[in-house]
Amino acid sequence: MQSPLGLLNNYLNKGHSRSQNIKKNILLSFGIKGGSIVVTFLLVPLTLGYLGARDYGIWLTMSSVIAWFGFFDIGLGNGLRNRFAEAVARNDKELARTYVSTTYFGLAAIFGGLWLIFTPVSFFIDWNVVFNIPVESEHNLQSLVLYVFTLFLLRFVLKLIAIIITADQKPAISNTFDPVSNVISLLIIYILTLTTQGSLMYLAVAVTFSPVFVLLVASLYFFSRDYRDYRPSIRYFRASQFRDLTGLGFQFFIIQIAVLVIFSTDNMIIAQVLGPEYVTPYNIAFKYFQSVSMAFAILMNPLWSAYTQAYTLNDISWIRNITRKLVKIWMLVLLLVVMMVLISGPFYKLWVGDKVEIPLVLTVFMGLYILISTWNNIFVYFINGTGKVRFQLYSSIIAAAANIPLSVFLARDLNMGVTGVIMATCICLLPGTLLAPVQYKMILNNTARGIWNK
Repeated sequence: MQSPLGLLNNYLNKGHSRSQNIKKNILLSFGIKGGSIVVTFLLVPLTLGYLGARDYGIWLTMSSVIAWFGFFDIGLGNGLRNRFAEAVARNDKELARTYVSTTYFGLAAIFGGLWLIFTPVSFFIDWNVVFNIPVESEHNLQSLVLYVFTLFLLRFVLKLIAIIITADQKPAISNTFDPVSNVISLLIIYILTLTTQGSLMYLAVAVTFSPVFVLLVASLYFFSRDYRDYRPSIRYFRASQFRDLTGLGFQFFIIQIAVLVIFSTDNMIIAQVLGPEYVTPYNIAFKYFQSVSMAFAILMNPLWSAYTQAYTLNDISWIRNITRKLVKIWMLVLLLVVMMVLISGPFYKLWVGDKVEIPLVLTVFMGLYILISTWNNIFVYFINGTGKVRFQLYSSIIAAAANIPLSVFLARDLNMGVTGVIMATCICLLPGTLLAPVQYKMILNNTARGIWNK
């Protein structure tokens, strides 16, 4: 009989070379993300204890609002992911470097312009009103918001190295960046709990500086070694390729804006309609299930660029085989989510104690949201990899238009509280989720027409 290590080695090296690469990256990513999940779970009670429920809710709301500006890359990141993968598949290094250089300098120009506009405007905004906190609060939100905004923009530009590595079908490497950042943040926050009183500014420094530092070091390392042939240079900036990137990328941009409205406005809606202290239980329930999302994302991340390569090379049988396996895995996700709902009460008690109360109905709908989003991703990742995203574009816009009024109606008018917000998200996602498999089959059967094939 073979040893477990031998069996694992045979499994990893069996099948198509594309599948072998995916399996190895998934295995490595699970190890990396496993550590990341542990760190994330440790960060929640540590940060909550350091700031308290209200200030923690303010921080969650502020960071999610400022993260919205990352979507102003007009889809360049996702455009680069597809175009870089296509160029590498055709072994066209010069074109790949042109895409990389054009994206870097284009994104730096966009975010630089945003910073120049936002900085003076921010001083005329009453941030206490925006985040629904008392005017007499001791927090200097003007300086805090500007600092966090600046570091977030730097992070978005530097994160392109992770997109390049993922497009090269090595997501296990790029998956290390966030866990390393979180470990650094965890250590800094732990030191802060021992040496200072709760401070939003100190927390912002810990959380926002760490990823910028890690991504900067990663960029310098990889562009001097593994991706030396693709390192960005102003000589390789091409306006024509910028249009090529944004042609596909602009559709991704609109989808991202719609996703922003659907997913990233929840904290703001809760803070405005119910109060910032209600953001905390919502996010704890979300983080409880986030480990499932992260695990499923590990499976999906290598597939976007692999789908691009397979579809470019017309390897349809490989695509079908992968999808069948993903559907079977989703059935296991269904069982896992049901189990997590059943044990959620004791787990919350052990995790955060009596500091926050999370209603069971909120946990149930958060689990439903995870099931909807993971099922959706099985097919959307393939659709994104082919670049045929027009239907997804329209369905996302409709869902986004409905999400905010429906969230407010359920949360405030029907008095459902934070549960109404996640319920609205589930309702808005459901139609697109049901139709994504239909488009997937049309594309593979070569029967997609009109918006299904654009």
